[in-house]
Amino acid sequence: MTARAKYRNRTVIALLLLAACAGRRPVEKVTVPPGASLRQVEDSLAVHGLVWRPWFRLVAKLGRFERSLKPGVYQFAPGTSSLAILRDLRDGRFLSVKVTVPEGHTIYDIAAAGSTGLGFPRDSLLAAARDPGLLRKYGIHANTAEGYLAADTYFVPAHSSARELVGMMLEQFRARWDPAWDAELERRDLTRHEALTLASIVEAEARVDEERPIIAAVYLNRIRIGMPLQADPTVQYAMMQQTGERKPRLYYNDYRFESPYNTYLMRGLPPGPVGAPSRASILAVLRPAEVPYLYFVARPDGRHTFSRNYTDHLRAIAESRRGSKAAEGGRSQ
Repeated sequence: MTARAKYRNRTVIALLLLAACAGRRPVEKVTVPPGASLRQVEDSLAVHGLVWRPWFRLVAKLGRFERSLKPGVYQFAPGTSSLAILRDLRDGRFLSVKVTVPEGHTIYDIAAAGSTGLGFPRDSLLAAARDPGLLRKYGIHANTAEGYLAADTYFVPAHSSARELVGMMLEQFRARWDPAWDAELERRDLTRHEALTLASIVEAEARVDEERPIIAAVYLNRIRIGMPLQADPTVQYAMMQQTGERKPRLYYNDYRFESPYNTYLMRGLPPGPVGAPSRASILAVLRPAEVPYLYFVARPDGRHTFSRNYTDHLRAIAESRRGSKAAEGGRSQ
């Protein structure tokens, strides 16, 4: 091999090593507070070893970036040019955090997710969800935004406050609400709040979409005859208000937990939703099935057996329990 070929091979290897190292370069996180001056931003970037002060200042002045830097949390890799950094700061290409809110989640669940992803205290989201100003702005006639925080995956600026996250979710709810639903509410003599409350219970009970309208019909039939809803999710929510955590299984004494949300003790709907209902659950309340059922019990497969009277309901409970024991026996073998 000639000397030139050896030099060329070494150069290629060196370039490959540099590229590999560049791919592993640490990314520095920089926070630009509201109202920060160019000098303050420069100081923060320099502390992280991202810029050479004289050059950064010159590029900023030549490009007239001084008064156009947006606050936020940014990420830059060492070696990023001053011009690229300034353009990101000017255009607000700040770091975003993915916050996923599944259907059925409560404000307590959302507070935990926001606290983990965005770093604000859990109590700050609970306070924002109860902020009278925000509730008035979005036409919510209740003490909390529970049920109005749209379930979705959000890409939230990393510097967002709990109030900003709540506002984002309320905007999403407003954008998703179909104005045609208002006429259906009027026809059924339901307010939006009542419909969302019942939809949130349906959301917590249903495991398959085709059962949602039947479950909604069961609860509407109970309301019509003055029968207590006796919905387990309302008891779980009542207890969650005290502990902040959902109790996965209820015991006999739990059904005596005193709360306006306990639909075993109180007749009619609870004061408000017990989670974020999906579109499917809202539609189930607006367009319930025409069925005579008053009872249902969960089967081992997650579906439900529906009954017209209490005798049939007791029979369905016994059958469900036998199925559960058989399934447990099969798993233990």
